Amino acid sequence: MTSERLSVVVAGSSGFLGRHLVAELRERGHRVTALVRRPAEAGESTWDPQGGEVDTDLVQGADVVVNLAGAPLVGNVHSKQWAKDVRSSRVATTSLLAATIAAAPSPPALVNASGVAWYGDHGSAELTEASDTRGHAFLTRVSREWEAATRPAADAGARVVLLRTSPVQDRSNPPLQAQRLQFLAGLGGRIGSGKQHYPLVSLRDWVGAASFLVEHPTASGPANLCAPSTPTNVEFTATLARLLHRPALLPVPAAAIRVAAGKMAPEVLGSLNLRPQALLDLGFEFADRDVEAVLRTGLGH
Repeated sequence: MTSERLSVVVAGSSGFLGRHLVAELRERGHRVTALVRRPAEAGESTWDPQGGEVDTDLVQGADVVVNLAGAPLVGNVHSKQWAKDVRSSRVATTSLLAATIAAAPSPPALVNASGVAWYGDHGSAELTEASDTRGHAFLTRVSREWEAATRPAADAGARVVLLRTSPVQDRSNPPLQAQRLQFLAGLGGRIGSGKQHYPLVSLRDWVGAASFLVEHPTASGPANLCAPSTPTNVEFTATLARLLHRPALLPVPAAAIRVAAGKMAPEVLGSLNLRPQALLDLGFEFADRDVEAVLRTGLGH
């Protein structure tokens, strides 16, 4: 990994993960400029991704561009506008940054957000970054388009890393924020059969892994940001209930999830037995390697 001070441009810096990553990169001594959609303050630059406007010199002069921008997945999942915003916000921001990077005389690296939904439901089969993408669930299709939007940068010779992020477990943010309250109220239980694998990662490991990939000069391609050991939903449910000292006796039928979760139902009921092979091969050391460690850290235990 590089020990030099990098110039890093970050889009999506106001989001939950973006705020923590910017703080960590600055703590490590890097010079970070945040792309914002309001009048810029110190350490910021205004951009308009939907309008195709960004400071070209800033982006092309960076060492690394990090793109975490995208509309929140929490919202009215039955709304066509929600689905449109989720897709367009990710593809538009990525397309603009990738095109700007591709036009640079010496293209900076692009570390771009993605999601584990890219894989689609694979049952119990162990998945690495070499695995394929399956099915046509909404977030699977969005993730394919999202990643495809980075290709101009890669084709121009830029180092491109795809952060295939699993649900980040922290009590101050969904999904654990809501699950904690649900279990504390005695309303916890497995989802569907409970046999589906549920990848997850602690906030500190996500921030550490993303920073590691920003700094690592040879890291490229997809990287699964998930704990090395992926639990089933039953194992996740039992562990969360035990740590909160509550029962987990109210299973949620799959049919109810399909109605309530709408386009997000395949992500809730599908199975992804992920392994972060790319990070492990690069020598990244996880602090929280299994569901118990991830939840203890996420709950502040």
